[in-house]
Amino acid sequence: MKSFWSFCAARRFRLFVAGVTFLSLAGTLTAQTAADPRIAAFLHGLSGMRNPRQAAISPNGKAVAWVAPDGDAGQRIFLRALEGAPGSEQILPAPGAGVGCTESDVVWSPNGHRIAFTSDCVTRGQQQIFISTLGADGKPQAPRQITAVKGFVHRLAWSPDGKQLGFLFIANATRPPDAVFAIKPLVGVISANTIAEVQRLALVDPSATAPVSDPPQISPATLHVYEFAWSPDSHSVAYIAAPPPGDDNWWVAQLYTQQAAAATAPRSILKPTMQIAVPRWSPDGKQIAFIGGLMSDRTQNGGDIYVIPSAGGTPHDLTPGRKATPAWMHWFSTTRMGFTEVKDGMSRYSELNPKTGAEDKAARVTFPATIGAGFDQLDISFSRQRSPQAALIKSTFDQAPEVWAGSLRHLSQITHLNGSLTPTWGKSESVTWTNQGYRIQGWLVYPRNYDPHKKYALILYVHGGPSNRVLPRWPYPGYNPLAFSAVDDFVLMPNPRGSFGEGETFTEANRKDFGYGDLRDLLAGVDTVTKRFPIDANRVGITGWSYGGFMTMFAITQTHRFRAAVAGAGISDWKSYYGENSIDTWMIPFFGASVYDDPAVYAKSSAINFIKNAKTPTLIVVGDRDGECPAPQSFEMWHALRAMHVPVKLVVYPNEGHGFTRRADSQNVLERAVAWFNQYMPETSAH
Repeated sequence: MKSFWSFCAARRFRLFVAGVTFLSLAGTLTAQTAADPRIAAFLHGLSGMRNPRQAAISPNGKAVAWVAPDGDAGQRIFLRALEGAPGSEQILPAPGAGVGCTESDVVWSPNGHRIAFTSDCVTRGQQQIFISTLGADGKPQAPRQITAVKGFVHRLAWSPDGKQLGFLFIANATRPPDAVFAIKPLVGVISANTIAEVQRLALVDPSATAPVSDPPQISPATLHVYEFAWSPDSHSVAYIAAPPPGDDNWWVAQLYTQQAAAATAPRSILKPTMQIAVPRWSPDGKQIAFIGGLMSDRTQNGGDIYVIPSAGGTPHDLTPGRKATPAWMHWFSTTRMGFTEVKDGMSRYSELNPKTGAEDKAARVTFPATIGAGFDQLDISFSRQRSPQAALIKSTFDQAPEVWAGSLRHLSQITHLNGSLTPTWGKSESVTWTNQGYRIQGWLVYPRNYDPHKKYALILYVHGGPSNRVLPRWPYPGYNPLAFSAVDDFVLMPNPRGSFGEGETFTEANRKDFGYGDLRDLLAGVDTVTKRFPIDANRVGITGWSYGGFMTMFAITQTHRFRAAVAGAGISDWKSYYGENSIDTWMIPFFGASVYDDPAVYAKSSAINFIKNAKTPTLIVVGDRDGECPAPQSFEMWHALRAMHVPVKLVVYPNEGHGFTRRADSQNVLERAVAWFNQYMPETSAH
C-alpha cells in the first residue's frame, strides 16, 4: 500500500517499555540476533549493482539514451548509437562541476535534435531542466539551463510540435510527492492544509535564452496533478488530478482536459468509479485512452484499457474479461495500439485495434522478467518509425538490470553495467495451483545450496498492495525475500486473488474480504509446494511488508500452520487504522464504505479481533515515520500478542518511512528476520 498518512504521531509511542527495541544505531544487534554472514554477503553483492533508471530511444530509432550510475560522478546520462559497439557510449556533458550529482528525466525532442533532462549538478539537491543539442556528428553539445526554480521537478514531456516542455512541479517542496518517504513530523495545529504540497503542471519554452525562475503553472492550485499527456496538435493537455492533499486523493482523481494556454480552465471529462492512470491521446486527437481498475497503489498501475472521447462521454472498455492485467499502452495509429500487461507472473507485450478491440496475437512477446523504461510501470520507449524500435530496462531473478534496445522480438543488450554480478540465491521456478475456482501463480526460489536429499524450511512471502504482483527481477537492497534463499530456505512468492495478472475480476476478488480468500490461496500454495518439493511441513514461516505485513499479522490469528512470522509495516486493526491515516479514500473501493458507515466490514479483517487465536512467535518491524502503515498499528499488535503471552518482539527504526532508505537499517531487518526464523524453526526440528 502506498500514500498512507499518519495523523497519530508515532513518536508519542516512544515509551521505554519491555520488549520494544528502538534502534539508535540500526547496525547493532543483540547476542540473540547475531549477524548471519550470508546476509552480509547477499547485501554486499547487491551493493555493487549499477542500476539503470531510465531508457529512451530517439524518434528515428538510431540512438538510445539512458540514466545510470557513473562512479563518483553520480547518476549521469549516457548516449549511444543503436548500432554502435559496446563501450562506444558517451556521457552527456554535465552542467556545473558534475561530481556526485543526479540527472534524470531524459526525453528526446520530437525531431530528435535535442535532449531535455533534469540535473542538480549546478545546485545540489535542486533539479533544474537542461537541454543539450546534438551536433551534426550526433554528439551532444554543452547543455543549456532553462529553469532556475525552487521545488520538485519531474516528468518532463515535449509538446509534439517541440515548442514547449511540460513538467510536474511542486513549488518549495519539502519531500517528493510519494508517501513511501518518511513523513514530516505533525505537530501544532493540524489540518488538511498542514500536509498539502500541490503538484501542478508547468510549462517552459525550450528556446529560452535565460533560466526561468517562475514558469507558468497552467493547472489550478486547487488540483494536484499526478500525470499528464499532450494532445497531438500541442494545443491541449490531458491530466489526472484531484483536490489536494495529493497523497490522499489519488483514489478519487478525475480525468481533465485543458488548453495549454495558461488562462484557461480545466474540464473534467471523467469521474471514474475506480482508479485511473496513464492517459494517452489518440493520434487524431479524438480519443483518450487510460488504464482503469481497482488499484491500491499509485504508480502500480493495472486494470483494463479504456478509451473515452476527448470531448467527454462514456468510456469504452477495450479489454473486458481479459485474463491478464494491462498496465501501460502506446498508440501507433488510430487502428493500432501496443500495450504491456502482467500474465502468469511475467511481463507481456500485446497489440490490439482500438476501433474493433481485436487483438493481433502475432505481435505478442512474453518476457519472463520485469521490464520498463523507467517512467511508468512496464512502459517501453518506442521510436516513431513504421516498424518501431524499442528501448527498455530488463531484469530477472538471474540477471541484473541492463538496457536493451532494438525490435521487441530481437532486443540487443546495450549496457553491460552488471556483468560481474552473479546470484547469491537459488534458482527460481514458476508454480501454479488452483483454489476455489481460481488459478494461482507464484514464484518458488530454491535454497542456494540445494540438495534434493535434504529437507528445507519454507518462507512464504506475501507481496504488498494488495493490487500488485510478483515478477522476476533482480533483488533490491531492502527487505527482499531472496535473502531467505541465500541462507538456504525455500521461498514462495505467490500472486493470490487480489493481485494483478489474471484479469480485473481476479484483482477485485478480495474486495470486502481481506485476509480470507487470499489467505486460502496462500495456504493452498504452501500445500502444493510442500508436496512437490523437499520441504519440511513443520518449518514453514510467513512474512511480508505493507499489505504483506497485514496478511502476516492476520494469518497468525486464522491458522497455526506457520511456526514463525515476521511482519513488516503491517496493519493490525483496520478500524483504528482508518483514523490514523489521512487517505481514507483508498479504503472505500476495497471495503465498500467508510468505517463510519460499515464498521463491521473493517472489523472482519482486523487481526486484533482474533488475537486470542494467535500462538505464532512474531517479529514486528516498522519505521517510526511511516506514513503509509503507521507505527501505532505495529504497537497494537505487539501489545496484544504480549498480553496473550505469545513470543513477540517489536523493533522501531527511527527516521524511517514506509520504504527504508538506510542500508544499515535494511540489513538489520533482514538479519533479525533470519535470526527469528532460525530461532523458532531450527533445522534440528526437521525430522
